[in-house]
Amino acid sequence: MRAFPVRLPSGVGYWTVLDEDLTVVAVADGFLRQLRFGRDGAESTTKSYAHSIALFLRWCAGTGRSWQAGVEQLGLFMVWLAHAGPSASAAGARAGAGVVLPGPGATPARGARRVNGVLTAVRSMVVHAVAAGQADGRLVGLLYEVADDRDLPEAAREAGMSWRMRARHRVHEPERPVGRAGDGDIVAVLGACRSARDRLIVLLMARAGLRRGELCGLRRADVHLLVDSRPLGCPVARAHLHVVRRDASPNGAWAKSRRERVVPLDRLCVTAFDTYAFERMSVPAAAAGDFVVVNLFRGRIGAPMRPDAVGDLIAAASRRAGLARPVTPHQLRHAFGSNAADAGCGIDVIADLLGHASVTSSQVYVHPDPGRLRAAVDAVPSPRELAGVTS
Repeated sequence: MRAFPVRLPSGVGYWTVLDEDLTVVAVADGFLRQLRFGRDGAESTTKSYAHSIALFLRWCAGTGRSWQAGVEQLGLFMVWLAHAGPSASAAGARAGAGVVLPGPGATPARGARRVNGVLTAVRSMVVHAVAAGQADGRLVGLLYEVADDRDLPEAAREAGMSWRMRARHRVHEPERPVGRAGDGDIVAVLGACRSARDRLIVLLMARAGLRRGELCGLRRADVHLLVDSRPLGCPVARAHLHVVRRDASPNGAWAKSRRERVVPLDRLCVTAFDTYAFERMSVPAAAAGDFVVVNLFRGRIGAPMRPDAVGDLIAAASRRAGLARPVTPHQLRHAFGSNAADAGCGIDVIADLLGHASVTSSQVYVHPDPGRLRAAVDAVPSPRELAGVTS
């Protein structure tokens, strides 16, 4: 069982799952197509879900179970998932009898977050299969606890009778501070960049919070650097850019947010855009074209950069800067969210700037960091001061 990309004639793609005979697994393919086209999910989301479902189906095949029987024994799959490393769980590896794995108590091969992500994909596939008539409805009851609100306090009840569902299988994820790039690390990476384009890429993630897919999908028409953009038909004042979701981008870029959003740009970003414009004009093959971030030094000159190339670029700059651990693009985005929270922005503002569908996704940024906690304790007067004792 393996995840496999599918590209349609229109250029739009999604990921599916193939079995050992390279035949499409119908139950997985139906769900992944529905996720991509019926629910307008990102291609990258189908990729993640396809890899997770392939893991589950690989375990089912290796242990001699149908996928329906595997759902009935999801607890066993969780143990295997946590402790089966690449040698036991990769495509082509033996997942069943004869393979001895360390069990609970040993260092897990996958963290709680990864295990929960795989379980989410499996549950979603099963629910879709039940809705499509491909599986017995009793499987949903094996995955979720379904209850009404009669056991809740009266203040917590909805008007009339309401129902709630809770996943039966889930690993506890310890709450950890968001992994952000430090301000010193960002400055070091900027200093290690070798071109104006690379500095612009770092700033758009660290000062505007763009994701890699959003950055690589930017078009020139999305960027408004004028004081007044009304002549362009845009009512938004001052420098800003528009994050727009588009299908079939030639570089695989994809804006995760379905809703278009406006991101203001500060002076550093505007200056970086200006510098990059002169650099790009000096490369004749890259001067034209609609995409903002394009290849200037390698590959097909003038072609839009791929999101994966952005990660490689940041990692290389981190090594040149001498950082102990390379900075990742998402850590730069986290730095923007954390800095906005530290500056006093409300969670609703942070959610809108980062393109979160729910403010709960932005909650991680409003937890005080250790420095602010220390400052709060130091600001509390001593008991002698509170009592007015002067000597």
